Amino acid sequence: MRRDVFQAIADPTRRAILSLLAVGAMTPNAIAAEFESSRQAISKHIQILTECELLKQEQSGREIYYYLNYNKMKEVDRFMEQFRKLWNKRFNQLDSVLENLKNKQND
Repeated sequence: MRRDVFQAIADPTRRAILSLLAVGAMTPNAIAAEFESSRQAISKHIQILTECELLKQEQSGREIYYYLNYNKMKEVDRFMEQFRKLWNKRFNQLDSVLENLKNKQND
């Protein structure tokens, strides 16, 4: 089953896992140790993030390490960039309107 990346990052625990892994690769046990949830619940979150390709895994000896898939994160960022530009434009317009109102009140 292919999961939607935006549904995956809608969950606060999964966003927290992404933030942890932004610092560096970690084992599932190390990730789970950072949360009060069960190891099983964290494994499910990791599975969802892996299914939507936000995480990659790498075997090192007997341990599996999870790390961010930066290419997928860049893809999400490129999608969001169009909205950032729109929001910035609208906020700038709002700033202009508010400045004009303030100037009219001071006249």
